[in-house]
Amino acid sequence: MSALTVSGLSVAYGAATVLHDVSLEVRAGEIVSVVGGNGAGKTTLLKTVAGVLRPTAGRIAVGDEAIGGRPSWEVARRGVVLVPEGRGIFGDQTVRDNLLLGALARRAAREVVARDLDRALDHFPALRERLDRPAGGLSGGQQQMLAVARGLMGAPRFLMLDEPSLGLAPILVREIFAVIARLRADGVTILLVEQMAGQALGLADRAYVLERGRVTLSGSAAEIRENPAVVQAYLGSGRR
Repeated sequence: MSALTVSGLSVAYGAATVLHDVSLEVRAGEIVSVVGGNGAGKTTLLKTVAGVLRPTAGRIAVGDEAIGGRPSWEVARRGVVLVPEGRGIFGDQTVRDNLLLGALARRAAREVVARDLDRALDHFPALRERLDRPAGGLSGGQQQMLAVARGLMGAPRFLMLDEPSLGLAPILVREIFAVIARLRADGVTILLVEQMAGQALGLADRAYVLERGRVTLSGSAAEIRENPAVVQAYLGSGRR
């Protein structure tokens, strides 16, 4: 069963079209990686699915329900959650308050939010110890953990992660990827945009290559990882 279906999606900024007739599918319970260089349209794709940007053409559906063009709060209420590049942490608010913001769109009962807070913190024990501290005092890695944990507070049916390893030390990158693997094991469906293409493809079930706003290649993550053009453009001899 498809958790997300994107069909013939086009998006423009003014007169400049940045996504051209993009189609992809994410099936329930899997991780799908989108690989591409800077300016390929990866972030635009995620923002459009999340309702932050409006498409100029095409259809976006979660399950059987069309969500394309709906406002972001309405998309979030349907369990589609974006963890954006850059984290978007409110530094003057506590870690706890940042986490609770992630549950606002749901209108869930207090006891449900408390349960989900506890579950999110199980993934990130370092945050549990810092709940009442200002989020601005966290390290970069801890802020990224907070951004992902806040996304989990939205009780996502479908979670989109935009460059979750950006700016992190290698040990924290491994920790973030381990959390993503655990989320998939818990049944969360994930669309992953990640600069470390080799690691993302090693974790994903399937993948799409996006170049200049167009899907140029798709298939199993293993097939994409072995494709010579992908190796040359995104993986290199070291296969990050």
